[in-house]
Amino acid sequence: MVNPDLRIDPEDATAPYEQICRQIAAGSNDGTLPVGTKLPTVRGLAEQLGVAPGTVAKAYTRLEQSGLIETRGRAGTFVSSSGDRSQAETAAAAAEFAERTRHLGLDQDTLLAVVRAAVSNVHSR
Repeated sequence: MVNPDLRIDPEDATAPYEQICRQIAAGSNDGTLPVGTKLPTVRGLAEQLGVAPGTVAKAYTRLEQSGLIETRGRAGTFVSSSGDRSQAETAAAAAEFAERTRHLGLDQDTLLAVVRAAVSNVHSR
């Protein structure tokens, strides 16, 4: 089992479970948490981070729903192989956006500004 270097930033307005999700997703996508990495138990990670077990459970549930981690019963929770899949889905969504907005006549800088604003809005919730 790898003990990921996760931290909760009390100054961050983002909910702790979302901070956990973001960090595990980033580790899955950048390879610092390779496919098959066993994650700490809910209670273990909660203790490590100083949060309630329900906070970690909520993060694990969200990550499992998105396919980034998988729970294998008593064997534990592991990073799944969908890090590659999530990047592929993101690229497909970006291609679809580009295609759908091509006819609007907006320049690339304007389209990228719209995307940045949307991403910023989602991440500030």
